[in-house]
Amino acid sequence: MIGGAEQNPGNTALVIGGSGGLGSEICRRLSKRWPALYLTYRSRREPAEMLRRELSAHCLTAYGPLDLLDEAQISSVIREADAHSKGLGTVVFSAGVSILQPYVADITDAQWTEVLQTELLGFTRVVRAVLPVFRSHGRGNFVAVVSVATSSFPPGDALSAVPKAGIEMLCRAIAKEEGRYGIRANTVAPGIMNAGLGEQFQRTLFKPQVWEDQRRRVPLKRFGEAGEVAEAVCYLASEQSSYVTGHTIIVDGGWRL
Repeated sequence: MIGGAEQNPGNTALVIGGSGGLGSEICRRLSKRWPALYLTYRSRREPAEMLRRELSAHCLTAYGPLDLLDEAQISSVIREADAHSKGLGTVVFSAGVSILQPYVADITDAQWTEVLQTELLGFTRVVRAVLPVFRSHGRGNFVAVVSVATSSFPPGDALSAVPKAGIEMLCRAIAKEEGRYGIRANTVAPGIMNAGLGEQFQRTLFKPQVWEDQRRRVPLKRFGEAGEVAEAVCYLASEQSSYVTGHTIIVDGGWRL
């Protein structure tokens, strides 16, 4: 408890990777819906502090560093987030590695190890630390940001899609096994976005015509915005989706069709 307040589990949303391009927009949207927010960053403290100051106008906000390879640090962050304001209610996993687009034949062991350790095994470490907290509260909610590539694979995206496919399956396992404790788990799968790696790739990867061809392939004839993915995350993190678990919401403008 904080300041002698009565414990009412569920006030705090924890956003892992909250200082990133997509994660920061998720934090902005959640801050207007949740009483308290705790966000993490990997190495760059300044963007996290700037975001904390911005979001503090809407809700009680805190932040801290998190290395997803460090189980002790993960456990510490979970404890801090649970003590932040009347208990941890949802965990949003929006962390990831800056990934290039190598073909399968060119991916090295070092590249696989970095991505799998940070994203897939990082998420398993978070889940292992959070489940006892959620069980003690009698409720809880995971939302993980994955990729449309697990449904419709574009060549060169294996390094990103493979760990995210594992995260998606793990969320289904959580939904199946932990539902009896009031715990839900869902995923959001963005398509090509004007945010995060999507924005970076449009500036640095391939010729402009390649991106224009992809844009024409999208039925809505445009790429997605960070806020559109964030709204899907907010829905799954909220009580509006209280009977939704084990699902993936694809936010791709119909690109996969």
